[in-house]
Formats: sequence, structure tokens, C-alpha cells
Amino acid sequence: MADYLNMDTLRFQLFGVHDLSRLFAYERYAEYDKSAIEIFLDAVKDFSDQDLFPYFREMDESPAKFEAGTVKVHPKIGEAMRKAGELGIIGGPYDIEDGGMQLPNIASHAAYYIMEAANNHVPGYLGLTAGAAHLIMAFGSPHLKATYVPKMLSGHWGGTMCLTEPQAGSSLSDITTAAAPTDDGTYLIKGQKIFISGGDHEYNENFVHLVLARIDGAPAGTKGISLFVVPKYLPAPDGQLQPNDVVTAGDFQKMGQKGYCTTHLAFGEGQGTIGWLVGQPNQGLKYMFQMMNEARIAVGRGAVSIAAAAYHASLQYAQERPQGRRLKNDGTKDVSAEQTLIINHPDVRRMLLSQKAIYEGALSLVLQTALYHDLYEVSQGPEKEKYHLLLELLTPMAKTYPSEKGRQAVDNGLQVLGGYGFCSDFVLQQYYRDIRIMAIYEGTTGIQSQDLLGRKVTMEKGKALHWLTEEVMETISAAQTFDGLQPYARELGEKLLVVKDVLNHLLPYAAKGQYERFLSDATLFMEMMSTVTVAWQWLKMAVQAKKALVIGDASFTSEFYESKILAMRFFFKYELPEVDSRAASLKNAEALTLLDQKELIC
Repeated sequence: MADYLNMDTLRFQLFGVHDLSRLFAYERYAEYDKSAIEIFLDAVKDFSDQDLFPYFREMDESPAKFEAGTVKVHPKIGEAMRKAGELGIIGGPYDIEDGGMQLPNIASHAAYYIMEAANNHVPGYLGLTAGAAHLIMAFGSPHLKATYVPKMLSGHWGGTMCLTEPQAGSSLSDITTAAAPTDDGTYLIKGQKIFISGGDHEYNENFVHLVLARIDGAPAGTKGISLFVVPKYLPAPDGQLQPNDVVTAGDFQKMGQKGYCTTHLAFGEGQGTIGWLVGQPNQGLKYMFQMMNEARIAVGRGAVSIAAAAYHASLQYAQERPQGRRLKNDGTKDVSAEQTLIINHPDVRRMLLSQKAIYEGALSLVLQTALYHDLYEVSQGPEKEKYHLLLELLTPMAKTYPSEKGRQAVDNGLQVLGGYGFCSDFVLQQYYRDIRIMAIYEGTTGIQSQDLLGRKVTMEKGKALHWLTEEVMETISAAQTFDGLQPYARELGEKLLVVKDVLNHLLPYAAKGQYERFLSDATLFMEMMSTVTVAWQWLKMAVQAKKALVIGDASFTSEFYESKILAMRFFFKYELPEVDSRAASLKNAEALTLLDQKELIC
């Protein structure tokens, strides 16, 4: 198998494009420097090379499977959990006093990116455990923190979030899992949860479930949802674990990510399941959104990782596979000549460049979002509000663009292999199956798109969009100082005006109370807006590359820097024009998907 990512590209983005080192000036990250971050990431790469990548195909071929009341998974998953705990990966960004490493979030995302590119079946177990632990740190009682967080950060106990029920998927207002208060302050939990990722397996001693449920008598809808810590086993004072009536009722056999188990859990079917309230009653969804928003960025990052690995696999194939002969200028081929490598065919090069432009642009978007998270955490006053709004605005795009366009990139990678891409002997078909779920995990593309257009763009009277525009204009100004980048700077500025024009067309629908019409094509708006945002990331990369070439920065080769500028040019030629077609559709007066017209879908 080919290598699964380019560490130079990651370093270029982290320390060049996004200037991670600026964070070391803040007290929270003052103990770190560039060398420390690089040592950490090199350790993660070694771990991924040795403990994750070699088992990627095995986990697909021997999938997680429900047997005898538990889920059988690849034994490497348990080892990887504990090794990740030892390396500090699970607790990476969290406070030192809580057992974390207080890493910048952007560095933590980089670590997960490496692992997921190596083997996307494993890091989900780590990420959900980390997210559940963080939720307990943020909102749980001292007792809950002391009891559960250390074991979770060490990788010995797993963690999940339990939202979905058979009758309540995206519509969380319809959940029916019940929580009955008891005299000792705990609650008896009764209900069923489905599609619980990483919900059970034999290699973790315990699982700590973060469960959404309704306390008896709570208000209807989302206003009556509370959050509970519900362990599979109850820890006794002497360290022994006792069953807590949490039963694994089955698992779901999936199209992809087969090593990453997805479970059906039943609570309270026997002697009673004990849970502890997190924070205040009826605030559960508010608390859970912390974990959900973190998970949404993580899903986008996971999609980027798969797209990156697929690119490198298809690139290696194209560099080794001879087929056909190059077309001469007169339109003929020399059939007596040796076959050429397929990477020399323009259409294959187009597919490879498309993969590169999408995955590297999407990676930069994810890292930009993580950087805003860091800047939000360390800033004060108006700056804190600014970075909060930017984080909120970019999150749905960071989740959706990599998930949707990453799938397209992997599709191109499979196409590069031709018929072999469709065969199980080659890994591209696995990447294709694995990435498909990303547009569904943690809120589908439609839900993310409605969030972007219906909430994030208009939040604080458009302040978030204002700040993003300011950030983009700063990059445009920088690009205008470099020969060769001015046309691209102008084009990006023009596309910003297209977005503004579309919003001027759509927002009056919301003002008139026609919200269904306003949001009916939200997915098209997502495609348009995120394409402009990724174009901004590419212009940032081109500025950084141009700057390095001008000053003779030898951190990377001149060919490396030139490859970034070429990929930027490709994105602007092949991807950015889609903004205009999406804008035309969004401004079209016909609303063909609404139910107030004659039903013709048959």
C-alpha cells in the first residue's frame, strides 16, 4: 500500500499558512514551541505507522460483529486505545489539571488527521471518548469528573454520546428515553438508543455513555431534554465494576467503516439502569451541543483524512501503471512506442489534481476552524466574540465540504484505477465505502446547510459573515502584492460579491416569514459558500508559497511550493466557477421542491 499522507503538506499548513506558533504567546500554550509540537506529531505518525495503518484492510475484512451480548472487534482497537492514552492523544487539548496536555486544538486535530488517514476505523473510538470526557469536565460534578475522566483519558474506558432512538433520528425533540428520579439523587434510565458509534466491545473495561433523556414531567420538545452519565458498569469504592443493566441489543452491519462498531443499546430492561444528571435539568441538548459541534468538525476532518489517503493511493498507482500512449500534436499515437504511465494522460492528471485541490483545501478549512477555536479560548472581550462567531460560522462548512467534496475526490481516485478501482484487491473501493457515511454522521448535509443559512449567516445581525469577509479581504490584499496572484485575488473578491447578492435575494423570504422557501435550497447555498471559503484557503496557501519562493525559504523544496500554487490555480479554474451556477439556481424564482404545488414526484 502507498503511504497515506504527506507530512510536509501538514507542516506547511500548520506552521506556515495558519502560523500555529502565534499561539505560544498566550499563557495557555506558553509551555509549547514548534519543536515540541513536531515531536508530538512525529510520535503520532510513528504510532499510526506501526499500530494503525497495517491493520486498515484487516478491520474491513473482519468487521465488528455482535456476539453473545457484546461486540467483537479487532484486538488492535483495545491496544490502540491504551497506546493513544499513553501518548496523551485522548486528553490532548484539555486542561492539565483535568489530565490533559493543554495542546492547541489545531495540533490535536492534526494528530487525529494523521491517525485517520492511516486507519479511519480506529480514531472514532478515541474521539468520542475524548468528547464525552470533555463534556463531563465542562458540566459534570466533581464526583463525576473524579470517577470517570481519568480512566477515559487513559484509554481504558470508552465513551459515547447516545442521542438517536428508533423513532427519533435528526428530530431529537421526539426522544422518549425516560429518567425517573430516586431518593439518593440518581435517576433510573429506561429506553433504547440506536446508531451508537463505539458503543461496546470486549477490549475496554467500561463504557461511559452520555445519554439524552426526559425527566418525568419535563416540558415537551427539546426544552425538556436532560443529559445523564450512564456507565455500562458501576464503579465500586474498591475499584470493582458491577453491571448497570446496560445491554447491547445488537449492532449494525455497515457499508463502510466496518471496524468501527455501531450499536443498539437498551437501558433499564432488567433490574434498572442508574444514571447521574449532568448539570441542570432540561439543559441536556445545550450541553450536548458542545460535544456535537466538536464531533462535526471531527467528521469533516475524518473525511479529509480518507480523501488524503485515497489521493496518495491513486497517485502511486498512476505513477506505476503503464497504459496507452501519449497523443501527439497531430492527433496520432506512435503504436510502436512503449506504453506510457497513466499519470502522463491529461485526464488522469485532471483527476489527480482535483483530488489534491479538494483534500488540501478541505484540510486547510478544518485547521482554520480549529485555529479559531484556539483563538476563542485565549482571547478576551471583542476579540473573543469575533472568534466565537467565526468558529460558529465555519463549523457547518468544515463538516460538510470535506464530507461531500471528499467523496467526489475519492470517486476520482477510484476512477484513476479504472476497473481495478472497483476490485477488492485494491484499497480505493474501501476508501469509497468508508467516506460515504461522513455526509450523514452528526447531522446530515441538509441539516448542516439549514444551520449555515438559517442560523449562522444571520447570527448577531450578520456579524459572523462580516468577520469572515474581513478575513478573506485580508488575504486578498496580501495576494495582490505578489505577481501572478492578482487575477486570483480579484476573482475571489468577485465571488464574495456573488454570495452577498444571493443573500440579498434570499433574506427577504425569511423577513416575510416564508422560511420553507428561504431554506428550500440551503444545500446549494452550502455548496456555494463553502466553495468560496475553500478558495480563500487556497489563496492563503498560494500567498504563503509565493512568499517562501521570494525569500528563498528552504523549509520545503521550490517544487513543493510551486505545487501549491498550481493546485490553487486548478481550484480556481475547475471548482470556483461552480459558485456562479449555484447562484443562478438560488436566485431562480421557481421553487420546485415545495409541497404547495401539484405533486409530481411519482
